[in-house]
Amino acid sequence: MFDHVKFGVNDYARSKAFYLKALKPLGVTSVSEGSPSYGVELSNPQSPVSLCLFQTEEKPAHLHIAFMAETRPQVDAFHRAALEAGGRDNGPPGLRPHYHANYYAAFVIDPDGHNIEVVCHTPTV
Repeated sequence: MFDHVKFGVNDYARSKAFYLKALKPLGVTSVSEGSPSYGVELSNPQSPVSLCLFQTEEKPAHLHIAFMAETRPQVDAFHRAALEAGGRDNGPPGLRPHYHANYYAAFVIDPDGHNIEVVCHTPTV
């Protein structure tokens, strides 16, 4: 759906560490990096989609970003890793049938107050 999303963060090192740890269960790593004002590109090397972060003093509006997981255990692992990385719980892993019958997701608030979601749309087998 998108090629990349880039947004500013107030503490570059803290946010970079948070996203690397929280998204590790999805296979996300740092694929390129420049100065903090340019930022870092995070991606699963098997995917053409990336998330880019850069240092800024601006106060952007809070974002809601949803990452796609292939399995429900990836959603669970993301939630654990994100909390360990300093995220705040904003909805534990579980079904959200008000979206659709197989919408399995978890939500955390990142260091800058953004609502980060990982969702799996497939039923368990």
